[in-house]
Order: sequence, then C-alpha cells, then structure tokens
Amino acid sequence: MHLRKLAAIAVLALGGTMLAASPAHAANIAVNPGFENGLTGWTCTASSGATAVSSPVHGGTRALQATPAGNDTARCQQTVSVRPSSAYTLSAWVRGGYVFLGATGTGGTDPSTWTSSPSSYAQLSTSFTTGASTTSVTIYVNGWYGQGTYQADDFVLDGQPGQGQPPAAPTGLTGTGNVTTASLSWNASSGATGYNVYRNGTKVGSATGTTFSETPGAGTHSYQVSATNASGESAKSGAVSVTVGNDQPPPPSVPSGLAATVSGTSVSLRWNASSGATGYNVYRNGTKVGSATGTTFSETPGAGTHSYQVSATNASGESAKSGAISATVTNMPPPGDLPKRVLVGYLHASFANGSGYIRMADVPNEWNVINLSFGEPTSVTSGDIRFTQCPVAECPNVESEAEFIAGIRAKQALGKKVLISIGGQNGQVQLSTTAARDKFVQSVSAIIDKYGLDGLDIDFEGHSLYLDSGDTNLSAPTTPVIVNLISALKTLKARYGARFVLTMAPETFFVQLGYQFYGPGPNGSADRRAASYLPVIHAMRNDLTLLHVQDYNSGPITGLDNQYHTMGTHDFHVAMTDMLLAGFPIAGNPANVFPALRQDQVAIGLPAAAYAGNGFTTVAEVQKAFDCLAKGTNCGPYRPRGVYPNLRGLMTWSINWDRYNAFEFSRNHRAYLDGLG
Repeated sequence: MHLRKLAAIAVLALGGTMLAASPAHAANIAVNPGFENGLTGWTCTASSGATAVSSPVHGGTRALQATPAGNDTARCQQTVSVRPSSAYTLSAWVRGGYVFLGATGTGGTDPSTWTSSPSSYAQLSTSFTTGASTTSVTIYVNGWYGQGTYQADDFVLDGQPGQGQPPAAPTGLTGTGNVTTASLSWNASSGATGYNVYRNGTKVGSATGTTFSETPGAGTHSYQVSATNASGESAKSGAVSVTVGNDQPPPPSVPSGLAATVSGTSVSLRWNASSGATGYNVYRNGTKVGSATGTTFSETPGAGTHSYQVSATNASGESAKSGAISATVTNMPPPGDLPKRVLVGYLHASFANGSGYIRMADVPNEWNVINLSFGEPTSVTSGDIRFTQCPVAECPNVESEAEFIAGIRAKQALGKKVLISIGGQNGQVQLSTTAARDKFVQSVSAIIDKYGLDGLDIDFEGHSLYLDSGDTNLSAPTTPVIVNLISALKTLKARYGARFVLTMAPETFFVQLGYQFYGPGPNGSADRRAASYLPVIHAMRNDLTLLHVQDYNSGPITGLDNQYHTMGTHDFHVAMTDMLLAGFPIAGNPANVFPALRQDQVAIGLPAAAYAGNGFTTVAEVQKAFDCLAKGTNCGPYRPRGVYPNLRGLMTWSINWDRYNAFEFSRNHRAYLDGLG
C-alpha cells in the first residue's frame, strides 16, 4: 500500500515528484490464450503439425498440440504489444516430456522455464521487465528434440497492454428471444471502438454500443461477440443460446427504480411497473421471500444489512432480477466506541523513510485511529507475525519500548484507538494451512497483548489473497488463504469481544474491480487475485469496524455507471465509495451480489501528500467528494445511487507524510469532518 522505499526516493530526489502509477491488471493481454479460436494469433513452425485439439485440454474446449520433428522443436509463438520499463508475468499450463515457456525481445534478460509432465498438465510461470524502448515481446512455447508430442493451454500474459493492443474479449454476454427477435447485451471492453456479433459461428452484424438485436428466424441460436479497435479484433466471448419463435408473449421487462425505506424493524420496497407484468417476485440476499401484484412490498427481515432485488412475471415466465439495493435494520451504534466522524492514519512505527520518524507521544490529536505499521510475517506462509520498533540506526529519535507503550496509553486515555496493521507493501501473508492460521492468531494476539492495543488492521497486498478456480460463491469461499483468514479474524474478534476494532485497507484491485472480474474467471485467464478481498469483507461485515479502501496506487476502475474512473479526482472517490454503500453485482452477475456495507463502516482512503502515493487528491476535491456522498451536493459527472449522511470519515497513508506536508491533510479534514456533525 505504502510504497515506503519508493516514497523515500521520491522525496530525496524532488520532494513533490509523483510516482509512476501501478494500475491494476485483470485482463490477459495474450491473444487467443486458450486456443478456443484454433491457432488464431499464433505462428507455429512448419513441421510441427501444430493444431488445436479438443483433448487433452486444461481449460475451455481446446488446447494447442504440436510435435517436435528433426531439428524442429515445434515452437509456437505470438508477438504482443507491451509498454517500456514495465513488469510482466507469463504463465501457461503444459503437458509433455519436456516443454519450454519463455519470451524474447524483452529488452532485458529474456526469461525461459521448462518442466517435464508427460501424464498431466502442469503450470509454468516466469516474469520479466521490459527495456526502456521495448514496445513488443514474443512469447513462445516449444517441446524438445525427440521428446514427442506436447500440449499447452491457458496462457496468461499479465501486465499493462501496449499501444496498439486489440481489446479484451467482451464479458457478461446475455440474450433473450421472443416471437421474432433475438436481443443481446454485454459489458463494454476497455479500448474497444466496436463489436462484431456472431450467430452459430458466422458474423451477422456489428455494433458501436453494447447491445444488438436481429430477427434470425425461428429456432435456438448460439451467439458470441468480439471487440474491435484499430489494432484488431479480440477473441470471441463465451456463447449464449437464444430461442426465437415462441408463440407466447415475451417475459416482462426488468423492473426499474427499486427503492427501500426502513422504519423500525420493517423494510418497505417500491419500484416502477414493468411492461407486460402481471406480478412481481421479491428477493432478499438472493432468496425469494415474497410476491406482489402491485409495485410495493413490506416485510420485517430481522437485524442486519439486507440486499433486495425484484423481478417481473407473466404467463411466459420471469424477467431477470433488478439491480440490487440494500436496507439496514436496527440503529446499532458504530462498533469500536469511536466518534461519528473519524480520521485514520498509519504511523511508521517499524521503519523510517523520507518523511521522518514520529514518536507515539507526538502523534497529533486530530487522529482517531492510529495504525502501527507494520506487523510482518517471518515468511510468506508461516503465519508468524512479528512487530518491532524502528531500530536506532534507522530512526535516531526512536523512543524506548516503555516510552512507546506509555505513548499508546496516553492516546487511549484521549479516546484514540491504536491498532497493529498487518502486511503493507512488503508483508506478504498467505495463511495457506490451518497451522499458519493458528500461528497467525497466536502471534497477533501476542502483539496486541504486549502493547495493550485496541485491535487489528488488515493491509494484505500483493499475492497474499487470491481465489482458486471455481471459487465463485461469495458466501462460501473454498480457497484456503481466504477460508483461513476469515477463521483467524473471527477467532480474534471472539477472543477480545465487542470493543475489538477491526479495520481493512485493501486496494481497489481487490474490491471494486469485482464489478468486472472475480478471481481467475470462467476460463482461468484473469488474475486470480482480482476482488479476492470481497469474501473476507463479506464474512466479517458484522464484525468490521471500518473498511477504508485505498483510492490510490490504482489503475482506472469501472464504476456502477459502467464508465472508467481515474484516481486523483472527486469523481473517483465518489464512484468507488458508492460501490461499497450501494452494493454491486460481482463480475456483472445480478445473481451474485456483494451487499452494501453500513455507512458507518466506510471511510475513504487517500495519500496525505503528492509524494506519499499515486492518486493524491487536493483538499478541495476530497471535500467535494464527501459533500456529494454525505449531503448530495457538490457532485460531479458521477451521481451516487444514494445519499450517505453517516459516511464515517477519511483514512490516509500516512501520519508521517502528513507532518512532512505541514499537516495539510489532518488539520483541514479534521475541521471539515467536525463541521459536518
């Protein structure tokens, strides 16, 4: 999160210099990575006999098969546009006696790796950084002399697309049919200027937007869509079937305008009438809980935050569900005994950088929550978390341990909460085993007890969290690192009780990116880390004090308006925060919704100064964003789904950078938050 080394270099070099952005990658930039379109995009040696086969495959329906012959290693390759001075990870699943994976033309050390796995698929992975003038690289796979036929499947080249890269394949294709017409819709592909529509494998039309209709004749038809731009055409999307020619009237349209009002323990819903509807079904948290003939419905669902959707029905069937809205029952006080508006800051307690060391006793009173940065593991998978104060050689003015603890007590006496933050940029934590989970609980408890802390902040980054293939149920995850982290957090919460403060500081890549991508995706080609915080947040939502997503060090993220939003502006913070407070369908699937959080659980995460992280937002822009969210005023182009008067506050990296910047963040925003009441 916190770019401690880079931030120090930036200050030493130029003070206010902005760091290079580190956008989130979730789209595979290799073309036809699973050979679903034959050898399209690939070039193979003449005598290799290369072809796309239907068995054996690793994922999807096809895989590459080639056979070395004579002096030919049966190499297949493709050239991909990349960006100079950028990091890339290359992986593929291979099967055969000896199979090699690598890249050439990187402008640096060209990587290569190999394996021998003749009876089953094994994954190869390597990485490289492009040279300062490199704009394309060639990725390849090949066998070895005399070693027989090999197979390869599901390539992933993870990194920033280069200039001139064709767009990614569209996702979220859906279709409906009635007596005469087939209607399609899909999610927009980044960089696309148009789309081609295929029926039963043959191109039948094109579109500039994300919808298409035609009258193909009676029958059941298979549709796919590809995205195009000046550089070429993407692979085709997954296929959907649409039946045309049914003599029944079409199902009604999806209800719109769903809204909820909470009164005591009752939730009242209302929505707009759907054309052709004779009734409506009401869903709570994905389960049908009632029906209505009109456009209103009321129930008493019990305490908690509930996600509602409505569908329309008639004799022909049921429409898709409406967009989800959330309703929170009970006026439960904010957990953690904190004020209504909070400032959260990270304190460099275990290291130094160009911002300078601050003693605990000298932390300004503007801060309500002080996160000690960082507790880090002895190894990535050990679960053994350690925290030590900054060494004297690095921080000459560091206080003694006794003074440090006394400073914590003094802050707590003023109503401040002091937490241990686990992870950060360098602290990769993977609780891949139950032994690591138990060690995590034991070692974190030891830190909390030693210093008398109020709770825990989870700041897992990098490769700490990810989702295994097939792990798509938000409420019942199966990936060990997710399951074990949830179990550890529930154990710690139970051990310390109701006043235990639990906060999380994920990057947008791990949360809001879930509107588009969730784990490796249906064909395994997306980054499996995408949105991997969501099942943890969801599992802990009743115990979570604050979620303050890092609205910085982020690439462009798609908001609920289906437009990309770029960090550093009030619109970015409004769009990202609105997703947490309104809820959103995961990977565009209306049947799999991340429900809204309570308003008092959400704060906006920001860098304290331009040299503290990419995405710095001025005081005025931050307060415009907060006005829009909390008061419904000062909004820009993005209009949030609701007004959130109980939005909790602001988080920043970091208290040290704020002092370095003459306390601009804390003093201005403390006064602003106090003025809101």
